[in-house]
Amino acid sequence: MRLPAPWIVVEIPGGFRVDDADGKSLAYVYGLPPDKLPAAGEARLSLDEARRVAFNIAKLPELLNS
Repeated sequence: MRLPAPWIVVEIPGGFRVDDADGKSLAYVYGLPPDKLPAAGEARLSLDEARRVAFNIAKLPELLNS
């Protein structure tokens, strides 16, 4: 299975989607706004953390080719 680069990050309601160059969806990463985050101890991503995870996923093709 080929997943052509570049991979891009698309903002979606509540998070981010990573697409390959053909527009195929590869990953969805969801987060919560800071005012909606639960109390400490519950594993939930903020929207900023979800954005960082999505952008790191999108970097994988260039990291694997270097």
